[in-house]
Amino acid sequence: MLEPCFGCGALVSKTEGPVHRYLGASPGCWATYCELLEKEYGDFRYARMHQLSVEAYCAQHPGSPSPQTIQSVAVHLISLHLQLECGLPPKDMIAARQQAASLGKEGKKNFVWLEPPASPGEVTVLDVYNAQNPTEYVERVREWAESSWEAWSPHHETVRRWAAP
Repeated sequence: MLEPCFGCGALVSKTEGPVHRYLGASPGCWATYCELLEKEYGDFRYARMHQLSVEAYCAQHPGSPSPQTIQSVAVHLISLHLQLECGLPPKDMIAARQQAASLGKEGKKNFVWLEPPASPGEVTVLDVYNAQNPTEYVERVREWAESSWEAWSPHHETVRRWAAP
């Protein structure tokens, strides 16, 4: 039996099970994403897309307003901006994300709750999950990230300001 994830809308298995403690995803969607993570952690051909898949998934599953989710959404959207619009290479993203998170925690950047988009984007975890090989996987993760980023377009200027030095 399938049900739409309440975060991204993907039709996933209706199941009981663990979920992320603050992301807004159904158990079936979270389980599907965890399978993608296993693939990324277990095969170097998929691993290079890990950071971008994290950003896309988290942007589509922002959860409910809280200090932790406000910072999470901000950091993941900043990361999408830096990778997709500024061309920051994946090898530099961990440091960039850590810097963004620390600026938010220190109060140097005023992260606020951004109202999530009505549609989280056309591409979901299922599109990536169904990739048949590493080449297709890379393409689909990129499309997923672009779709997730585009969904948040009403907030792009805010995110760009947060990302500015």
